[in-house]
Amino acid sequence: MTKNRLTDLNDHLFAQLERLGNEDLTTEQIETEVKRGNAVVAVADQILRHATLQVQAAKIISDHGLDPRSHLPQVEINPLHKPLRALNGVKQ
Repeated sequence: MTKNRLTDLNDHLFAQLERLGNEDLTTEQIETEVKRGNAVVAVADQILRHATLQVQAAKIISDHGLDPRSHLPQVEINPLHKPLRALNGVKQ
């Protein structure tokens, strides 16, 4: 299984939110978590900007009649669910 997908980013952001909400933290621990949270948000912002750029590039490529799939971010599909036909280029 590949790590570091956009869905993993969501998990990291919520984990950081939970750490920040821990009422048992000392003042020093809160300061550390705030610094860590700021770093996580800065990296997450860059990841999302890059993904947005990939989607914009894929749209431009698609608008010119070419297959944009190689320019889109990888999407992890839950193997327990049926794959979305649209992801395979089939209209639903």
